[in-house]
Amino acid sequence: MTTTTSDTAAGSSATIDYATFDADNHYYEAPDAYTRHIEKSMVKRAMQWAEINGRQRLLVGGKVNKFIPNPLFDPVAKPGSLDEYFRGKNPEAKDIRSLFGDLEPIRAEYRDRDARLSVMDRQGLSGCFLFPTLGVGMEEALADDPAALVAAFEAFNRWLEDDWGYAYKGRIFAAPMITLIDVDAAVAELGRVLDADARIVCIKGGPAHMPGGFISPADTRFDPFWGLVNESGVTVGIHSGDAGYGRYLNDWEPVGDFEAFRYSPLRTVLSSDRPPFETMAALLCQGLFDRFPRVRVASIEAGASWVPVLIKKLKRAYSQMPGSFQSDPVEKLRQHVWVAPFYEDNLAQLKEFIGTEHILFGSDWPHAEGLAQPRDFALDLRRHGFSEDEIHTVMAENGWPLTRPTT
Repeated sequence: MTTTTSDTAAGSSATIDYATFDADNHYYEAPDAYTRHIEKSMVKRAMQWAEINGRQRLLVGGKVNKFIPNPLFDPVAKPGSLDEYFRGKNPEAKDIRSLFGDLEPIRAEYRDRDARLSVMDRQGLSGCFLFPTLGVGMEEALADDPAALVAAFEAFNRWLEDDWGYAYKGRIFAAPMITLIDVDAAVAELGRVLDADARIVCIKGGPAHMPGGFISPADTRFDPFWGLVNESGVTVGIHSGDAGYGRYLNDWEPVGDFEAFRYSPLRTVLSSDRPPFETMAALLCQGLFDRFPRVRVASIEAGASWVPVLIKKLKRAYSQMPGSFQSDPVEKLRQHVWVAPFYEDNLAQLKEFIGTEHILFGSDWPHAEGLAQPRDFALDLRRHGFSEDEIHTVMAENGWPLTRPTT
């Protein structure tokens, strides 16, 4: 692919002149993403649209869903409009609504794969992983109805196949959503999307749902799922979203259901890194990678501040209870886990803990909290002292092997 850096869409990304792989791109779901293929018997139990007070609202399980305040995405925020906020720069103490700025009509590239490829060419992206926007918040909303949840996710994945495909032209790798709430159904859906050429699948972070409660996703009851992941060599992405931690945070500061961009200082401090920290701790301490040595997990859009704390605690647990581990959990983390950090993270520290080869470049484009120009991530790597060879490794090399099965 020829990269055009003179195009205005490349912005300051012209500071690197090679094509890159972005491990965290997004689409904005079409209005019928969950309804186009839903079983008729599940329509009222899953997702529906309803007009309430003159406004189209998304009903999930018969209840207005607030995960995304604007689930039609038209108009929508401009890419990168919250960049400075997430870098900790808000000197005028503006609220989130003000920081979003003027919204704009939805662009073709947010919903059309060929339009997206044209934009990727201008941005200097040779490939990307593509994740949901609304979809990463839907499991929690339907967890009390396992059959409806399973049906909704299968319907969603069939829509994804229609509109994006799982490996479109060998460049766009969209991630189907898998719920573990029904192990047999998870295995069946995983097998189905693998047959359709899925290269990465997405599960939620945090404890896995089971009928009547929660349990670690590394519990042996899920081994049939992980066994097929292991056999196929497909990458598992754990993308941030509604991981269900509101049930803990509401004990401190009750606000009800999870809603994106609804922040408070206490909730931000308490929840910023708990889901990835606890999820990865469970996978490592409960021996998932010992049982399934070909499994690869990518932590996407969950930052990297949890990594040094987890490594410190794993080292201590391993030194105190070596007989409880089949192998060194820190080494397992470095072998089996890839991390897409936030651009505002301490990237030099992350390199020290997991090595350059397991850091993924993820821009979160076109979200407001991401980068307006994806390849500007290279500027943050350079600011943290990465050499040009290391920058090339992160930006252009590390993502591609995760699109291919492990050998």
